[in-house]
Amino acid sequence: MTELVNIHFDLNPQQQEAASHRDGPLLLIAGAGTGKTRTLVHRVAWLVERGVDPRRILLLTFTRRAAAEMLRRVDGLLRIMGTESASTGKSQKQLIADTRSRKQRSQLASRQIWGGTFHSIATRMLRTYGKSIGLDPDFVIHDRSDSEDLLNVIRTEQGFAKSKKKFPRKNTCMAIYSHCVNAQQPLETILKSNYPWCEEHTAELKELFRLYVDRKESARVLDYDDLLLFWHGLLNIPDASAQIVERFDHVLVDEYQDTNRLQGELLQRLRPEGNGLMVVGDDAQSIYSFRAATVRNILDFPEQFPGTTVLKLEQNYRSTPAILNATNKVIGQAEEGFAKELWSDRTDGPPPQLVTCEDEDEQADFIVDKLLEQREEGIELRNQAVLFRASHHSMGVEAELARHNIPFVKYGGLKFVETAHVKDLMSFLRLAENPLDIVAGLRMLTLLPGIGPAKAKALMDVLLENYGDFSIWDETTVPKTTIEYWSDVCKLMKQLSRSTGKDVSAQIHAVRKFYEPLLEEQYENSEPRLRDLAQLEQLARKFNGRGTMLSEIALDPPMASDDLADEDASADDDYVVLSTIHSAKGLEWDTVFVLNAADGSIPSKMAVDNQDELDEELRLFYVALTRAKNHLYVCYPQRTYFSSRGPMASRYGCTRLTRFLPAKIRRSFDQAIAAEQQSEEQVEADEAASAQQRQSVRDRTRSLWS
Repeated sequence: MTELVNIHFDLNPQQQEAASHRDGPLLLIAGAGTGKTRTLVHRVAWLVERGVDPRRILLLTFTRRAAAEMLRRVDGLLRIMGTESASTGKSQKQLIADTRSRKQRSQLASRQIWGGTFHSIATRMLRTYGKSIGLDPDFVIHDRSDSEDLLNVIRTEQGFAKSKKKFPRKNTCMAIYSHCVNAQQPLETILKSNYPWCEEHTAELKELFRLYVDRKESARVLDYDDLLLFWHGLLNIPDASAQIVERFDHVLVDEYQDTNRLQGELLQRLRPEGNGLMVVGDDAQSIYSFRAATVRNILDFPEQFPGTTVLKLEQNYRSTPAILNATNKVIGQAEEGFAKELWSDRTDGPPPQLVTCEDEDEQADFIVDKLLEQREEGIELRNQAVLFRASHHSMGVEAELARHNIPFVKYGGLKFVETAHVKDLMSFLRLAENPLDIVAGLRMLTLLPGIGPAKAKALMDVLLENYGDFSIWDETTVPKTTIEYWSDVCKLMKQLSRSTGKDVSAQIHAVRKFYEPLLEEQYENSEPRLRDLAQLEQLARKFNGRGTMLSEIALDPPMASDDLADEDASADDDYVVLSTIHSAKGLEWDTVFVLNAADGSIPSKMAVDNQDELDEELRLFYVALTRAKNHLYVCYPQRTYFSSRGPMASRYGCTRLTRFLPAKIRRSFDQAIAAEQQSEEQVEADEAASAQQRQSVRDRTRSLWS
């Protein structure tokens, strides 16, 4: 017991049991806010303390940042544990020496652990063992938008875009392809269940995907899905599989409810008997089926790995008992799942509120008023969030925030590296790294005045015929409007192709020098974009090679330029957070507002006819509610604006309160009407302010002739 307390000094009994689990597969069902990350960190540290070689531990997460944070905390925990166990009966000099040694060993341990996302670990495996399946270890990784662009090139070449029948756009085609791969299901099945409006294009899609796979093969390119597919392929080859499986004694997986079928099969091949396997997740927070994630992985884990120990974390460290009481009842409606009852030893707080609004305008007014009221009470704007099912649901709130000059940030939009100017700059580096990359080449060449898609394709054909030697472009004829740029771009590409790849920052600087005049001509407000490129150049100093940088940015792209800095440049700013519920998962705020709690919005009208999708909508609503620490407001507008085709394209209509809040659950909420939220004093003050503004306008008008 002494060892247990020393190692797990800050864990509750359930967390201790999970962190020190001895044998066999372990499924840890960790409810929202129950400290799963802390438990995983202690588990890794406990294994190292028991003598497990850190190089034989694999930690799989869903973001690079999550893996880095966990390993940083493992370092700190190992140092603390070492200091406590080594302090008895030693001199100060010995303690200092031991502390220094312990710090070095803990840092070494965390650096030796295989920690990262599924895709980053797959990349490491393929760089090491890829030759076993004929894979060039110098492959280039296409991110999602690059993959869409390559599909679009083929789509255009085959004339599908000019079909009389409306052919799916590139992003839809990519989504269909990716869903097939990750769900490991045939195209016909995916189309029928997820994209029925595309079934008439089945034959063309099959041809498009066949050509897409061939084009990637010839260009030495892998997309995100290929990384998992080829890792899966490696584990089907006896020699390579034996080496990979032998590398690890322990495999730990975070957010297991978000894995897809392909990832589930990877785990079954890595740990066929389940020994040393620990997965952590919450079936109640499985909300990513649109990415082919399946809740079946976590629900069926005990059957897939016989002898599984199932443990639960139910003590919540985030929310008040009143909020937990309501959220437990909401998720209790689920037809299937691991039963759990979250609880907290916090003192009780105010009950969550169900706020009925006349329409979405009144909903926006209520939220802004309440945001400002809570700010006056000491809750900063950054500790308050507005969550919604779909991005367009927040438009009214955004307008009202802007009218009151209240700053806000919105999550769920383009990532930093998906912005046009960053993609432009990166295309130079990607083409230098892999002259076979037609997507990078077409993007880079069409930046030049006078070069359109057809001429760019011809220039790339010439380059490919000459085995990627950029010198051939010196002899190529280009349009007159391109001539003033052509010699410089040829010189730049030859310089980049000859680079050792290690001076990445210098390479980006050279590209910036060439590209920035083009950027300034194309974009009116160019200053923020220029700052992004300067930030990218600073980021490049952290990488020891061009290929490494391209791979890591593709695998785990930053959301914004601020994410690239060592310190958050906006740390002193105060702003409201607006976020889709999907983007809010894993986050928490003091106060949470949930918009449009009406059938058709929550749940989505697209899900009401499918029980599996309806179940996921319930989980999505639960995720939104469990983001709140102290204050939760669920807003229900009785009328909303509908947009559709036909003679009734633009209309207002009455709504029905979300089916996820039946009468017996509404008793756990305080029910209020938005119009009643203002006190008489507030109403009088608002009317006086309006009168003053009206008088000011009239006085200004009179001054024109008085």
